[in-house]
Amino acid sequence: MKVVKWISFIVGGLAALVVLAIVIGWFLPVGHTASRTARFQQPPEVVWQAITDYAAIPSWWDWSQKAERLPDREGREVWRETNKFGDAVTMETIESDPPRKLVREIVGEDLPFGGTWTWEIKPVEDGCTVTITEDGEIYNPFFRFMARFVLGYRGTMDTYLTALGKKFGEEVELSD
Repeated sequence: MKVVKWISFIVGGLAALVVLAIVIGWFLPVGHTASRTARFQQPPEVVWQAITDYAAIPSWWDWSQKAERLPDREGREVWRETNKFGDAVTMETIESDPPRKLVREIVGEDLPFGGTWTWEIKPVEDGCTVTITEDGEIYNPFFRFMARFVLGYRGTMDTYLTALGKKFGEEVELSD
């Protein structure tokens, strides 16, 4: 009987924590902005080629498992990317200024999140810097709580920039 009581207490406590996370999530803003910057010992054109060769991204970023080209929308490139968990996200290129600026937007309906990633590439001595800015929206209050307090908004950008560095045989330092 004591074991059942403890299990009930633990399950009830966990349920209360989830409810609390959802309530806190309701009070968090849907939108957020986060940025990360890394320096590369590559010219901007080389980095641009790597980040815009969407079909090849799964070969150097283990988060991405598959990238497939979809029909253009109003003359803009559209790709469906599948992550390592099997979740597919469709991205549309809404701005492209080679080799300086790229903006891609999550498109689709009934998604738990949305927004854009903006890459800005700036030449520096012996290479370039890449800044990714995420202007995101998280619609589910539990996921908002998790992103804000547990996972952080920069995690995916960090893995992306680190993997891009490894593609070039470089170890990158990340900064805000």
